[in-house]
Amino acid sequence: MRVLDVSIWRPGPYATSLLTALGADVVKVEPPGGDPMRHYDGLFGPINAGKHSLVLDLKDRGDRERALELAADADVLVEGFRPGVMARLGLGYKTVRALNPGIVYCSITGYGQEDPRASVPGHDVNYQAWAGALAPEGGPARMPPLPTADLASGLSAAFGICAALLGRRSTGAGVHLDVSMTDVMATWTGSAPPEASRAAEDRTAGLAPTVPGYGLFATAEGKQVALGVVNEPDFWEGLCGVLGLEALGGLAFDERTRRGPELQHAVAGAVAIRGRDELVAALTAVDVPVSPVLDRAEMVATTPFPPFPIRLPLPPSGRVPEPDEHRGRGFSG
Repeated sequence: MRVLDVSIWRPGPYATSLLTALGADVVKVEPPGGDPMRHYDGLFGPINAGKHSLVLDLKDRGDRERALELAADADVLVEGFRPGVMARLGLGYKTVRALNPGIVYCSITGYGQEDPRASVPGHDVNYQAWAGALAPEGGPARMPPLPTADLASGLSAAFGICAALLGRRSTGAGVHLDVSMTDVMATWTGSAPPEASRAAEDRTAGLAPTVPGYGLFATAEGKQVALGVVNEPDFWEGLCGVLGLEALGGLAFDERTRRGPELQHAVAGAVAIRGRDELVAALTAVDVPVSPVLDRAEMVATTPFPPFPIRLPLPPSGRVPEPDEHRGRGFSG
């Protein structure tokens, strides 16, 4: 299996690391300066070992042509940009499919290609919040111990890719896999048992003091929002502008982390006087990663998520078999 991986951070690289483990030949295309995940050595290594790295500036014509040459020779292409970005770079699905009709083109995004939130930025915590995964039974939400949305979507993408390649053996046709990280988490939340604790707890317990602007924050009416600002200067500046903290908006990431607890409390205080939905709308309008923290009921009421984590034309699910119902029978086909 030849895989062209033009994704960064964790979801796409995790998916292709699973394929690498299965024997795939993976070429990892990194942007100038490298995958930003390289700043986290302990996280980057395990999901990128065994790949070939190639730095290409996809805004450069020559580098873009090289990427298209690789795509024409690949079985799989994995990307994780917001919808529309790959098309603007000249590497969208239609362009690649014209060169390589059998390509399995996998897009991993926060909300899916056609979702109304498709252009909204985010990180793991935002998608978990939208999917009701941080407080599935209501009550105060907690910061997740693992980046479950990143990992679950990578796993789902790898599963979908393998299924698509198997299907291609019969049809010869490729496919565009639309993997929404929020959809994946919603399918997990929907099947989770009602074990979430309703005990009262400090609503600031989930704040990450070393990364101001990332975590869970209480709003005026006692609800919560999830902010997904990491080291992106535009996100931090936009957050500070909306919260009335303009004097802090120009701080570089290194200074923000040095002043982590102080700045995190400043953000928490500014959020605490705003209504949840009004604040989500205001921050979304200026391209800041933000989500309302929903429980399962709110999630279901907000968006009708599919029963399968990848948006594919699938037949209705079959019934649940009885124990040992199919003894003596083999595979269907």
